[in-house]
Amino acid sequence: MRTLFIDCGMGAAGDMLTAALLENTGNVEESVKKLNGLNIPGVTFTFESAKKCSVTGTHVHVLVNGEEEGKETHHHEHEHTHDGHTHSHSANSLHDIEHIVKDHINAKETVKENILSVYKLLAEAESKVHGEPVSQIHFHEVGNMDAIADISAVCFLIDELKIERIVSSPIHVGRGTVKCAHGILPVPAPATAVLLQNIPIYSRPEVTGELCTPTGAALLKHFVNEFGEMPVMTCESIGYGMGKKDFPIANCVRTFVGETTNNNKETITELLFSVDDMTGEEIAFATNLLLDSGAKDVFTTAIGMKKGRPGVLVTVLTKEDKKEELLRLIFKHTTTIGVRERVNTRYELDRVITKEETKFGTIKKKESSGYGVKKSKYEYEDLAKIAKNNDLSIRDVLNNL
Repeated sequence: MRTLFIDCGMGAAGDMLTAALLENTGNVEESVKKLNGLNIPGVTFTFESAKKCSVTGTHVHVLVNGEEEGKETHHHEHEHTHDGHTHSHSANSLHDIEHIVKDHINAKETVKENILSVYKLLAEAESKVHGEPVSQIHFHEVGNMDAIADISAVCFLIDELKIERIVSSPIHVGRGTVKCAHGILPVPAPATAVLLQNIPIYSRPEVTGELCTPTGAALLKHFVNEFGEMPVMTCESIGYGMGKKDFPIANCVRTFVGETTNNNKETITELLFSVDDMTGEEIAFATNLLLDSGAKDVFTTAIGMKKGRPGVLVTVLTKEDKKEELLRLIFKHTTTIGVRERVNTRYELDRVITKEETKFGTIKKKESSGYGVKKSKYEYEDLAKIAKNNDLSIRDVLNNL
């Protein structure tokens, strides 16, 4: 499976991710021409070789009307005309972003959808931080045209490299404070911290400064399939995306593209308990709660219990790190007074979610491969939505894709 591993030992920012992925393409100059072919209003991409701690990589510049905007320290606006319309150097709302992406950027629909999905994550994070509805969120630094360019570039390059699976190391976020449009804020900035919830992060005392920006955090949250150690892979290319600042550690994002093996196995824990005094609705509620709380799977089996009573055997599949939390939920939301544990080895195929353009629109598709086989299946929620909107059965939808 074609895999991208991102080394975030010095955090992640949109321009650094862009530069690293450009190196993975094998031809930075030609790939920069393709980025300029996106026709982002007023934006021009340039690049130069850069060196950090004697390591050579690429640094990307985003020029807006010939000027390079400050990424994290100030906010300013200019206007220019494109296709007879006037645009600002900043997009203040999610609606403004949608207008720029849908009406002006020259990219595949899947790339545009990824750009907008990243911005929706940013809007949701800002909404939570400021206590305002998403529709009223006003972007500051992340609404600048250079931020739009960085996000668009990363989405385009991931598609261009035909990546099927993305793994990232834990993210070094830095420490100290950062100056932004809202004032001086702690690192990681509040919106960045929200985006990085449930993602492994850390800081180191020898590095002071903001290492992971909101755009970097949103891109990782949207694209990364799993966070952890570098998988076993046959590496085809390595990219170094250089930042502007100098630190005791080389300030770069490093990316590896290559093939990973398919023979995956993991240890899985089964938690089993039997009940004969719960209604179907109560069991369904507990099942959904366990799934929402991180269980890998939950299923029920009809059984006969003592004195001939009909009952239900509930099986919860979980990773070890989620076991204690799920046990607390089981005892709280079911009538059982005892849970059995069984540890198994599970073999599984590599899985990745792709998007396919159809006559009904874009549909998500789960692609699985390994052990010499390949399988694919459309996501049920997408099929059900299309069937409902078009007054069709799911079978009719599948037959007409």
